[in-house]
Amino acid sequence: MRNPYLFGYLPFLTITLFSLTFGVYLVGASIVFFGQIGLYAGMREFLTDTQLRLFLLVIYSLAFFMIFSALKLIAETIHETAMLFFSVDAAGESYSEAKSGNLIYFFGALASVVGIQSVKVLLVIFLLTTFVYFVFTMFKMSKFMTLPSMVGLLFFEILVWGIFLSSVIYIVLKLYNGVLASLPVV
Repeated sequence: MRNPYLFGYLPFLTITLFSLTFGVYLVGASIVFFGQIGLYAGMREFLTDTQLRLFLLVIYSLAFFMIFSALKLIAETIHETAMLFFSVDAAGESYSEAKSGNLIYFFGALASVVGIQSVKVLLVIFLLTTFVYFVFTMFKMSKFMTLPSMVGLLFFEILVWGIFLSSVIYIVLKLYNGVLASLPVV
C-alpha cells in the first residue's frame, strides 16, 4: 500500500528553494545597489562582507518565504472553492490526484537554481512551473468533471486570480502615487 503522505514535505522544500534562489539574487543586486549609492562602505563599518550577505539573505529569504506561502494558501483556497462549486466528486479522489502535482513545483524550484543570477530567468522558471502545474491539475481534474464543470472551474479560477492581482496592483499604484504626491517638489 502506498503512503499518501509520502510527499507531504515537498511544498515546504519547494517554497524554501524558491525563497533561497530569489533571496540570493536579491542579495547580489542589493550589494551592487548599496555600492552605487555609497551605503555599502558605511555598512561595512559595522559588519563584515560575509555577515552583511548572510543577514540580507536571511531577511530576503524570509520575506520571499512569506510571500510564496501566502500565494500557496490563496491558490489552494481559490482552487478548493472552485472545486466546491463545480466538482461532482464527493469522495475527494480528485483532491488526492492533484497532490502529485507538487513534484512539478519541486522540480521547478530545483531548476531555479540555474537562473540564480538573473531575475528574468527566475521569474520565467516560476511562471512556467506555475503554468505546467495548472495544466497538469486541469488534466487530472478532467477525469472527475464534466465539460461545463471544467469550463466553470477554469473561468472561476482565472476570474478570481484576475480580480485579486488587479486589486493588489491597483493598491500598490495608489500607495506609490500617494507617496510621490506627498514628497516636496524640488
